[in-house]
Formats: sequence, C-alpha cells, structure tokens
Amino acid sequence: MSLTEAIVLGRARHLELVACEVARQAAKYVRVHHGELGAAATKSSPTDVVTEADFGSEQLIREQLALRCPGSSVIGEEYDDTVGDNRISWVVDPIDGTVNFMYGLPVVSVSIAARYQGRTVAGAVTDVLSTRTYSAALGHGARCDGEAIEVSRPASLATSLVGTGFAYDAAVRAEQAQLLAELLPMCRDIRCMGSAALNMCWVGAGLLDGYFERNTKVYDYAAGAIVASEAGAVVALPPNENDGLTIAVSPSIAEELSSIIAV
Repeated sequence: MSLTEAIVLGRARHLELVACEVARQAAKYVRVHHGELGAAATKSSPTDVVTEADFGSEQLIREQLALRCPGSSVIGEEYDDTVGDNRISWVVDPIDGTVNFMYGLPVVSVSIAARYQGRTVAGAVTDVLSTRTYSAALGHGARCDGEAIEVSRPASLATSLVGTGFAYDAAVRAEQAQLLAELLPMCRDIRCMGSAALNMCWVGAGLLDGYFERNTKVYDYAAGAIVASEAGAVVALPPNENDGLTIAVSPSIAEELSSIIAV
C-alpha cells in the first residue's frame, strides 16, 4: 500500500462519520416538512420538481459541512457547485425522492458522499422516515446504524427482487418500459420506489438483490454506490454524468442481470 493510499483509507472513516452526522441533521429537517410542501419549481421537465425543502435541506448541509470540513468543495443538486481550497469534495442530494416527499410517501432520503482527490471514499444515506442511516468508508465496509451489512446471495435471477427507477424524459421512459416487459418474467419481481440512493443501500443490505437505472446523476448515486460496493455488491456507474446505466447487484446474479439490461 502506498503512502497516499494509506492517507485516503485513514481519512475515509472520519469522513463517513461526518457524512452520517450531517445527513441525520438534514433528514430531521426534511422529516418535519414531509408531505407538507408542494413544488416550488420544475427543472428538466414538468415531472422533475423541486420544493422549498430541497433548497432548505441543501443549505443546511452546506453550512454543516463548512463547519466540520472548512475549505471543502461541494457538488449539490439545487445550488451551484462551490470550489474549496482543500482536496475534499462533497456530493450532496438534499432530498432523494422529491416526488415521494411531496405526496407524503415514505421512500425519501438524504445522500452525502465524500471524495478525496476525485475518488469517492465515504458516504452516508439517511432514510428520512425510518431514520436508518446507511454508510460506508473505502476499505472499511458498509453499515446500517453502525452494524455491518452485506449483500444477498440469490441462487438465480428468477428468485431475485430487482429495483429500478424511471427517467423524467418521456421518450426514455418508453424505452425503459420495453426493457421492463422483457425483464419482469425473468425475475421474482420488480420494484420502483423513487430513491436511487436508498435502492443502492438496500442492495448492500440484502433487501434488494439488484438495482439498475438510467439517466442518474452523480448526486443520485455517489453515496449509495460506495455503500453497495463496500457491502459486496457489483457496482457499475455511468461513464459520464446523466449518461448511461447505474447498476448495483449481488455478485451471484450480476452477469445474468447485466446481460439483459446493459443494452
């Protein structure tokens, strides 16, 4: 192990703890407003909404990260990126599952990942309603509320529960529907629950056997991806932001699922 690698691994656990603390604070704020605040604006399409709580949660996160790790850069969903003067950057999704949040549905999360020199080294995802926090640090495994988690080991795709999500673009949704028609008869069942971050954490915890989604952005998957990977999942991320396929899947069905969806 090189000195640089040792430094990264040594700092990763601390950054995980910071991410957990801040994600829990933001989740508490979001929980207070759950189901109460409607859309404040739309973004890429009429179905791509943002609420005042999204802005409030991200502001809280940015303030808390600045207190704990001054000088860090921040990549967020709702505000412009900020460039700091150290080698740490944070990737923030203040509410993952905004439509669920608006409707008062329970699948809503706050997602925070830490990067060191461009590499994701830690992350935390807090389930807003259950208050569970999934977290991981590079080389240190993955946890749910501090207890180690690991992926499931299904015998085949036929006995597997798979999660997915849909794009905001209508044309992409039509293509996704065609893929689901092919996949559904080949697996146990499919779930679409509205939070990419939680889906990836659930793969890590063995609550889902696999998850895939197209047109995700870095703040959607950054924290969930390291949780899933450190829990033993096979993870593949888009080569370019919002372009391509995000996958987190149990190793025992990775090849089988990928052969169907990676088209």
